[in-house]
Amino acid sequence: MSEPTDERADPGPVPGPDPAATNGPVIEHHHPAPGGGRLRVACWDGAAFSEWEGIDGIADRLGRPGTSLWIDLAGPTAKQVAALTGVLRLHPLVAEDIVEGNQRSKIELTEDHIHIVIFALRFVDAVVASEIDIVLGEGFLLTVHDPEWDPWTTHHLRDGVAPVLQHGPDHMLWALVDTVVDDYFPLVDRLGDAIDDLQDTVVRSATPLTLERLFRLKRELLLVRRAVGPVREIFNQLTNRDLKLVDQGEILYFRDVYDHLIRLTDEVDTYRELVSGTLDVYLSTVNNNLSLIMKRLTGITVILAGIGAIAGIFGMSEAGAALAGSEAPGFWLVTAFTVAAALVVVWYLRQIDWI
Repeated sequence: MSEPTDERADPGPVPGPDPAATNGPVIEHHHPAPGGGRLRVACWDGAAFSEWEGIDGIADRLGRPGTSLWIDLAGPTAKQVAALTGVLRLHPLVAEDIVEGNQRSKIELTEDHIHIVIFALRFVDAVVASEIDIVLGEGFLLTVHDPEWDPWTTHHLRDGVAPVLQHGPDHMLWALVDTVVDDYFPLVDRLGDAIDDLQDTVVRSATPLTLERLFRLKRELLLVRRAVGPVREIFNQLTNRDLKLVDQGEILYFRDVYDHLIRLTDEVDTYRELVSGTLDVYLSTVNNNLSLIMKRLTGITVILAGIGAIAGIFGMSEAGAALAGSEAPGFWLVTAFTVAAALVVVWYLRQIDWI
């Protein structure tokens, strides 16, 4: 059994939040593919490996000693789920949860099965969470998900399904969930980079567009927290409870994933605090800009008030004579004094950075 790896698949470019986009985070749930979902089956019978599509052949191999089945259903219909859960003899509530979707990350333990719900995260125009239902039973692993997530191309299966499946369905469970968790890291790291860029932008220019990006980023981090946080409890139960469907040798692998989740949730919580702090900086910047504007308006008011006071004392009744050039020299002295006083006030206010 190979040691767990810490490879992280890149989910694709995750730039900072697009200010032009207005939609919030999106959660996708088992959208049936046209004509029904794709059902693929991989089987290790202890000596040979085989793959096929369709429900035929599952019942014949189910329960055989030394046989491990991986049944993968992408984009399912309710009819497909009903037929498949009937063959696998799953609890009706499990089938109902799979069909309805709209779950939160969770683990449900029954006498014969372990039902796990987790979310794969990717970035399109926003962070998108795709629900994955996983059912571990005696000799089989069932995965139901949206077509956008393809477990057959994950890094643990790059050398084929057989090397993983021959260690049992519980090892296949580790391989799939470890990939999902590893894919969280590049996305969260890119969100962290977006926060750093946004902090610089807030300091340079606190505009409504910046505030929109800030709130959008906050919503995306909240979605990531809702998707990732409960997964930590899932692996806490998988590693600390005596489960007959999980071999003791697999506990070490699940603990490795649990350690990753602890680090990941700490990072997400840190980023959420940074976003909240950035919002405080934005509000402080806006208040500082408002104070600066008020200071400048006050300075202009001081200048105009001084000119108006002098003009009010001496009056403007002699304006016509002044324009005709017949006014006494005293008028011009008062005018020059007024202009000079205004210039002195302007110079002083500029020295104290009020205008």
